[in-house]
Amino acid sequence: MTENRKYQKTLAACYLGFITQAIAANFAPLLFLTFQNTYGISLEKIALIPVVFYLTQLLIDLGATKFADKIGYRICVVTSQVVSAAGLVLLAILPEILPLPFLGILLAVIFYAVGSGLVEVLVSPIVEACPFENKDGRMSLLHSFYCWGAVGVILGSTLFFAVFGIEHWRILTLIWALVPLVNIFQFLTCPIERLAEDGESLPLGKLFRLPLLWMMILLMICSGASEATMAQWASAFTESALGVSKTVGDLAGPCLFAAFMGSSRMLYGKMSTKLNLTRAMLLSGLLCVACYLLASLSPLPILGLAGCALCGFSVGIMWPGTISLSSQKCPQGGTAMFAVLALAGDFGSTVSPAIAGSLSEMAGGNLKAGLLAATIFPILLVFRLFVLNRKMKDLHPELA
Repeated sequence: MTENRKYQKTLAACYLGFITQAIAANFAPLLFLTFQNTYGISLEKIALIPVVFYLTQLLIDLGATKFADKIGYRICVVTSQVVSAAGLVLLAILPEILPLPFLGILLAVIFYAVGSGLVEVLVSPIVEACPFENKDGRMSLLHSFYCWGAVGVILGSTLFFAVFGIEHWRILTLIWALVPLVNIFQFLTCPIERLAEDGESLPLGKLFRLPLLWMMILLMICSGASEATMAQWASAFTESALGVSKTVGDLAGPCLFAAFMGSSRMLYGKMSTKLNLTRAMLLSGLLCVACYLLASLSPLPILGLAGCALCGFSVGIMWPGTISLSSQKCPQGGTAMFAVLALAGDFGSTVSPAIAGSLSEMAGGNLKAGLLAATIFPILLVFRLFVLNRKMKDLHPELA
């Protein structure tokens, strides 16, 4: 019990790490129109901001397979908070002092995208390495803090702008920077263990020869794709179902999706000792398919919104659940395995909305046609979970 209490500080730091990642991913999009009006930046250029963010994060995911174990968890995770704080501070300063404000925004985004990528790769193995019982539940609860962070950033920023005016966005940016700044000291002082001692973790070459890893990679791609594609339509469904403006829809839609996803992760975190993880993921996958079909085929906007919200609930445990299963079945995977899984999930999240958007354009701008085509992702997810459910006991008994 005393040992577990010692690691509560580690857990708190990791929770704040995911909140920091939520700030990095969700704050700047709230300012896109402000950037356009304040600095005269075209919407075509502004559209590059999330592209730069996610490409940078993907590169960090890829690079972490090589450097994270060598450098050590503490140095890397402290760096994640330092560059996240620096990126937010630079976002408030650089556009004002550089001759090209857009360049200043991109430089700031790259800084905190590096921090976001490091959080994605490192925080899960840090929690997995802690001597807690019920690690499935811990992992699910951990990942819920990204969802609650997203809700907090959107609602908190909206309230700040309503009270003080959006022209004071730079002050709010500096306030959000305090979260990773405080967390630097948390990570410097909390106990951090390694998943595998030096020489015990499998090299990448051996990892990629494990059929189980490829199953998990496919699960992560489909999980990221199923989550991100529906999330892309959250605003549109909210606008049409509730008859609100685009501005309100852009705030309420992502909040609704994130709240349902966070609720799912918290619920599994509390009930994980009573549930079989693989079976829970399979049932969630079936619900996800049903939600996609409801959202894309229903003639009633309110049913489309219900499908969108329930989809957030259904995909909630997929990402943390896949991480937990991978760690259970391949404990020698080390940080490289977590980095590969993060890369797979981020790849699915980046590519799938673009594919669905292109298919929608080919269908004459019909958003639901693109969403219906994207149902292939949760269908593949369910298929892989069926296979996993049957083969989990037979694959790699030496690693079980």
